[in-house]
Amino acid sequence: QVQLVESGGGLVQPGGSLRLSCVASGSIHSISAMGWYRQAPGKQRELVASISSSDTTNYSDSLRGRFTISRDNAKNTVYLQMNSLKPEDTAVYYCNAVSKVVGTTFQTYWGQGTQVTVSS
Repeated sequence: QVQLVESGGGLVQPGGSLRLSCVASGSIHSISAMGWYRQAPGKQRELVASISSSDTTNYSDSLRGRFTISRDNAKNTVYLQMNSLKPEDTAVYYCNAVSKVVGTTFQTYWGQGTQVTVSS
């Protein structure tokens, strides 16, 4: 079992910055990758960024350059630094982890989500 606890969301003005944090607990040794997704009302959940156990990163093309994902393995934490925020970035942001169970079986875990609102 893997538990994910997110924090750092809130209200910010356009052009501002936020840093989201996600702390993993439980069977953290089995995690192969973590990421951030977001979902706005009426829209499909979409990938924001991901990071592998080898620290290889992947970003949505539209967000690359403004958002940065990083991890601190000692703290079992993944971060999402969000800069130059725009109103269209408003969404619920979810932390994600992919964990190996046994053999080729993997389990996906999700955090509870944290609201990010960009408004003047």
